[in-house]
Amino acid sequence: MPKVSLKTIAKNKKAYHDYFVEESQEAGIELCGTEVKSVRMGQVNLKDAWCSVEHGDLLVNGMHISPYAHGNIFNQEPMRPRRLLMHKREILRLYGLVKQNGYALIPLSVYFKGSLVKVQVGLCKGKKLYDKRADMASRAAKRDIERAMKEQNR
Repeated sequence: MPKVSLKTIAKNKKAYHDYFVEESQEAGIELCGTEVKSVRMGQVNLKDAWCSVEHGDLLVNGMHISPYAHGNIFNQEPMRPRRLLMHKREILRLYGLVKQNGYALIPLSVYFKGSLVKVQVGLCKGKKLYDKRADMASRAAKRDIERAMKEQNR
């Protein structure tokens, strides 16, 4: 089996801060014209992006892909909704979880898998303020422990 290379283009770090990621799935993305060239140059921002299901299609909203600098009239609007490509059964399952259990669909990362652009979509539950504080405190404690261990090994 040939090895497929993965090259990460953009990560949504804010999603891990604001949500508990219960599960994640891979989806293709439908891009037009010069958007692929912009993605190759790494001009993607996922900071405030979210996914929605409309008419049986999974759409990513709020994802900013900058217009290609050497493009022309074929450049697309940077913030337009883009369709994600998944099996209908998977979309309906995710839609049911979002409607019943109060989950949110958040794009976690954009990456190349071989020559294809893929989006990792997370099924997320919102964090409360005290959860965010607890996470920050545990990360700080872990960092302090690692620092102390590193200093001790010198």
